Amino acid sequence: MGRITEITKKQAIPRIVERATADLPASGAGTLFTVTGNIIVTDIVGEVTTIVQDQACNIKLIANATVGADVDMCAAVSAQAAAVGSTFGITGTLANAMVKTAGGAGQAQAARQIVHEGAIQLHTTATNTGKIKWTLHYIPLTPTSTVVAA
Repeated sequence: MGRITEITKKQAIPRIVERATADLPASGAGTLFTVTGNIIVTDIVGEVTTIVQDQACNIKLIANATVGADVDMCAAVSAQAAAVGSTFGITGTLANAMVKTAGGAGQAQAARQIVHEGAIQLHTTATNTGKIKWTLHYIPLTPTSTVVAA
């Protein structure tokens, strides 16, 4: 019984994966993270490292499951002209819009989300210049669950 408790505690240790700064995907979805197994997302934050172009563009995160339907992890928010240091995050409630802040401070994810094996993607409504660095905090639901930056 002690060994099971030890393994369970190890599994529950939060993990962090960073995706290096990268261009926004062209209009449509681009993969940020590849998920093996099922995970609990405790926080996901994007930080603008190169100003986003000043033209209309909405962004949202999508859980693209290997089996089953895609699920929007949040509703879209405008990324138009987001300045360096601006951050994007989610509340954790699927219907809530992504939260955009101008830098300095932001909101952490209040509710956890279960994401199934597949990918976490960033969806854009336009092809804009600009770069965002993404950081994902998660807890594996099984001993073999992992996440890697795409």
